[in-house]
Amino acid sequence: MAVEPHQKTTLYVGGLAEEVNEAILHAAFIPFGDIKDVVTPLDQATQKHRSFGFVTFLEKEDAAAAMDNMNNAELYGRVLTVNYAQPIRIKGGEQGWASQPIWADADTWFERQQREEEMKKLEAENQAALRAAEEARRKMLAEEREGEKEEPEVKNDPMAMAEAEVLQQNS
Repeated sequence: MAVEPHQKTTLYVGGLAEEVNEAILHAAFIPFGDIKDVVTPLDQATQKHRSFGFVTFLEKEDAAAAMDNMNNAELYGRVLTVNYAQPIRIKGGEQGWASQPIWADADTWFERQQREEEMKKLEAENQAALRAAEEARRKMLAEEREGEKEEPEVKNDPMAMAEAEVLQQNS
C-alpha cells in the first residue's frame, strides 16, 4: 500500500465546537508554521462541520510541533484531539476497508470463488465416496453374518471335539 507523501504533514483535529470554522482553525494552528490547507468536512444533511477537521502544514516538523502543543488543548470550550491523519481509505478490499476501490481485486475474487467451488465439489465427491465405501463395508459384514453357520465347527476346536466325544459316549 502506497503511503501518501503528505501524511506526516496532515493533522486530524477532533472535538471541534460548532462555532469553529476553517478560518478559526487556521488561526489556532498558524503559530506552529506555514499551513498549506485547512478542511472541515461538512455533514450533508445539516451543512455543518462534523466536529473534526484536517490541518496540512508545509513542513512535517511544524505538524509535529502543532500536534505536541495542541493535543488536549482547549478551543472554544472544547478539548481538542490532535493526531496524524490516516490516509484516505475507501470501502472494499479483503478486510472491508482499503486504499483501493472495491473492484480492484475483482479478478482475484473470482479466482478465489472458483477455487472455493472446486474445493466444495471435491469435498462432496469425497464424502460420497466415503459413504459408498461404508455402505459396501456394511453390506459385506451383513453377508458374512448371514453366511455364518449356526453350528460350530468341530474340526478345529479341541473343546468342541471333546464335548462331541462325551455326548457320543453318553448316548
